[in-house]
Amino acid sequence: MKIKELCPDERPREKMRLRGVKALSNAELLAILLGGGIVGKNVTEIAQELLVSADGRLSLLGAMPLERLIGIKGIGEARAITIVTALELGRRSFEEAAVREKIAITSPELVYQVMFPTLKGLDHEECWVLYMNRANYVIGKEKITSGSLESTLIDTGRILKKAIEKQTTYIILVHNHPSGSPHPGMADIEQTQRLKRALNAVGIALMDHVVIAEGSFYSFSEERSGKML
Repeated sequence: MKIKELCPDERPREKMRLRGVKALSNAELLAILLGGGIVGKNVTEIAQELLVSADGRLSLLGAMPLERLIGIKGIGEARAITIVTALELGRRSFEEAAVREKIAITSPELVYQVMFPTLKGLDHEECWVLYMNRANYVIGKEKITSGSLESTLIDTGRILKKAIEKQTTYIILVHNHPSGSPHPGMADIEQTQRLKRALNAVGIALMDHVVIAEGSFYSFSEERSGKML
């Protein structure tokens, strides 16, 4: 069915004008970005198939390589670039709000949302620190170390120095697992315990250590894993 054959309140653009942007599904928002359909498929159908290719997750869609997006029927280079650009703007908006507009980081899900776009698609591990004030607001973010496919070292001395300089109350440690599983290994556990002891000695708390993989995370403080849809 062609998009023009749909009822006006079922067409993404018209629906947004009538009911507001929050009334649109993810597929309808993508349809507006895509602009139009192709022979045999309207734009909403293409958008739905695009989401299916990412298991229905915008986070995975944002991590998808540009070449793969280009290869999806009905997308092509121009539309792939539009999608990647829009999702990156969303990521930067959230990250900016977290730092500048003082969004309190109160859960590992929020840590994932802030950090996944930075760590997505890497073929090596990286260790990052979020520096927090007493109200759980982010006052700084920094990459501490970069390692191999299977491991990275936590630079305890550097983290301590930076945390003291920033007059940090709490820190959140974040690192990625390119393997796809967020579950920590023995080295992750030992290094986390060592860092926690060092921070406690100077009156700074390790709020959490979040291990991020594609579409999932593990939280040390809550001792649980979770999926991000």
